[in-house]
Parts: sequence; C-alpha cells; structure tokens
Amino acid sequence: MYESVPISFSTENLIVLNGILAGMIFGVSMGLKGEDLLRVIRKPKAPVAGLIAQFLLLPAATGLLTWWFKVEPELALGMILIASCPGGTFSNIMTWIGRASVPVSISMTAVSSLAAIVMTPLNFALYGYLNPLTRPLLQDISLDPLSILTLVALVLVIPMLLGMAVGKRHPQWAERAEKPMRAVTLMVFVVFVAIAFINNQQAATEYADEILIFVALQNVGALLLGDLASRAARLPQSERRAVTMEVGIQNSALGLSIIFTFFPSAGGMMLIAGFWSFWHLLVGLLLALYWSKTAEATCLTSS
Repeated sequence: MYESVPISFSTENLIVLNGILAGMIFGVSMGLKGEDLLRVIRKPKAPVAGLIAQFLLLPAATGLLTWWFKVEPELALGMILIASCPGGTFSNIMTWIGRASVPVSISMTAVSSLAAIVMTPLNFALYGYLNPLTRPLLQDISLDPLSILTLVALVLVIPMLLGMAVGKRHPQWAERAEKPMRAVTLMVFVVFVAIAFINNQQAATEYADEILIFVALQNVGALLLGDLASRAARLPQSERRAVTMEVGIQNSALGLSIIFTFFPSAGGMMLIAGFWSFWHLLVGLLLALYWSKTAEATCLTSS
C-alpha cells in the first residue's frame, strides 16, 4: 500500500537535514556540563526510570503492538524507528515551560544521546526483524546496524560533545546564544519539514487521517510509559513530569535522517516521522502550558 507512495527528497536535502539536526544538538548541548552527567551517577533514579521507558519499554511496546494489529509494514517500521530514537532536543524547553525539573531533563538528554549510539540501531534492527511484516524491508537493503551507529555518532554525539566544549570554553557567549540558537534551529527544522510536506502534498493529504491516528496513539503511549515508569520509581512530581516529557518528545529529526539515508523510497516511514515532527511539539507545548497553569494554581492555593 505505502510502497507506492511517491516521495520527493534529494541528496542535497539530506545534507541540509543532517546539518539542521547537528545544529539543534549543538545548540542544546552548549548548556550541558560535566556536572549534568555526574548528576546521573549521584542521583540516578529519575534518569534510569526515563531510560528504561525510553529505550526498553517504548520500543518493545511499539514492536509488539504493530505486529499484533498488523500495521502496514512501512508505517510499522517508521513507528519502530521513532520509538528507537532518543528524546527530542526540545524536551528541555518544554520541561522549563511546564515548571518541571530542568536538571533531570538535561541529565536525561545528555545520557540518552550517548545511549542512542548503541540503543537506537539495536532496537530498530531488533524489533524491525522480530516483526515478520517489517523484516522483509530490512532484508531488502541488508541493513547494517553499524551504519546507523555511525550516522547517530556523526549527527548526534559529535555535535553534543562540541557544544559542551564550546559552552565550557565560552560560558558567557554560550549562555547568550543558547536560547536564540534553539529557537532558530527549531524554526528552520519546522520550515524544512513543512517544505518536505508541500513537495509531497499528495501523499501527505491522502494518508493524513490514518497517519495521525498512529502518531497520536504512539505519542500518548510514550507519555504514559514515561509517567508510569517515574511513578514506579516514586519520583516527586517535578521529576516525574520531566521524565514524562523526555520520553514523549522523540528525536524525529534523527528518525528522518535515518529514513532518508537508508530507506529513501519508504514513503510510509517518511510520513510517520514527518507527522511526528509536528505532533509531538504541539502536544508537548500544550502539556507544558497545562502543567505551568496547574503549578501556578498550586502556588496560589498554598499561599
């Protein structure tokens, strides 16, 4: 069904996308410090709960449910890929808006970005192969997990380490530039995805209703898993909300980069990741605003 979806995307577009992704990671990482990684060692409960939900529960649940409900292979593989990606680069901003624990969010961003080197290709290859419907797509291109590992390292880990180095060497400049850089890269990424959708308007509109259902259900599931894992760890509310946001905001930009590198003709996968790019930011912002209002109400009540 989705194998025939025509998708227009060039090598130049792929280079631009990887550049945007690297820029997003670099901008976020300028605010990261070595202490953020040490915090995980000193107080590991919240990051560990988030990582369990992010890299164990979410990919496993997605792989199982896409197989159980016999989701179309390209859509299923797109959902498995999104579930295998680390937390999105703007979860820190959403956490800050929602008045949740920013230190926990930053710690999870740093650790999940490092863990993604191994866990993203591992989960994607594992659950893509275990699902008999998606297995042929992986076999058709003889997917090598090491190739995905290399891509993740180039567009995720290296920019993160460079951003941390620049932030440490030029702290005042990094503090001034971090927020504008996040805003600019987010805007550029949204414009990029919008242009990609316009160029593939027929495919996007034809399957929009079905794609949105899958994306919405998976996003709600991710948020619930983050909340349940943090409740099981008995975290305080601010940390629980940070974990929930981190698990619910996926790095769909990384997913798009992997798709266009290894699955350039998989229109269904592109549609899943593309709709995710808009959907999780919208839901994350609405949830953060709701949390912010409830936090204000709590403060007024207590005072």
